[in-house]
Amino acid sequence: MSPTVRRIGSFRFFFFSNEGFEPAHVHVQKGRALAKFWLDPVRLAKSTQFAAHELTRIEALVREHEAVFLEVWHEFFDR
Repeated sequence: MSPTVRRIGSFRFFFFSNEGFEPAHVHVQKGRALAKFWLDPVRLAKSTQFAAHELTRIEALVREHEAVFLEVWHEFFDR
């Protein structure tokens, strides 16, 4: 299961339900492109098939919505 946290434009922000043992993070998908961003502090963990300018935009979106992503992460994994 991979719950979608938010959709912003063509980006889907989500996490995998089996990754609660890792530090808080969010995955981002657009088509076949994927990225993973740590949330505290926000930084790119890895990416495939995203252009550099897209990663810059995505990082800005992750920073903008960091509080929401962290809240949903803790609601889901800290049960």
